[in-house]
Amino acid sequence: MFTPNQYPVRLDPAQRQRLEDLTRNGHAPAKKIQHARALLLSDRQQLGGHRTDPEIAALLGMHVNTVARIRKQFVSHGEGPALDRKPRLSPPRPPKVDGQLEAHLVAVCCAPPPEGRARWTLTLLVQELTRRRLVTSICRETVRRALKKMSCSPGASGAGASRSATPPASSPRWKTSSTSTSRRTRRRSR
Repeated sequence: MFTPNQYPVRLDPAQRQRLEDLTRNGHAPAKKIQHARALLLSDRQQLGGHRTDPEIAALLGMHVNTVARIRKQFVSHGEGPALDRKPRLSPPRPPKVDGQLEAHLVAVCCAPPPEGRARWTLTLLVQELTRRRLVTSICRETVRRALKKMSCSPGASGAGASRSATPPASSPRWKTSSTSTSRRTRRRSR
């Protein structure tokens, strides 16, 4: 545990204003707001004097070591690292669909559908990928997202992984019924 004298927090008026604005507006993540409050309470230059780590921890509902760590990061590295989380270098779990699996997925989509079927469905694609032992298990949503990312549609009329070169002639038009028009005319004529 760090002693308050080892890493004293002294905020200049601009820093204090930024931290107070951050705690008041409520548009930041909760952890960031909580860290800003800890820094404000740790400030040695505030009018009421600074508070000790146990007092701050009790007020904010955090551990004493967390308060000390926030102060140390602020004094050592500045305002940004003390408030923001450290960004991850890699995701917690590697993506299931990589470039190689995407290529196989496109190949499966371009192939004719199984016998007795008119087109590929997401369930059929999942079954085919597991049958070919490209994945041990995969859910339909993962396959759907991969196809959406590649602009593929397993149920499209044309075989292929890309959109057709010719756009549709026109978009569907909204139809109005003739009865609604006749009602308006009748009401106006009365």
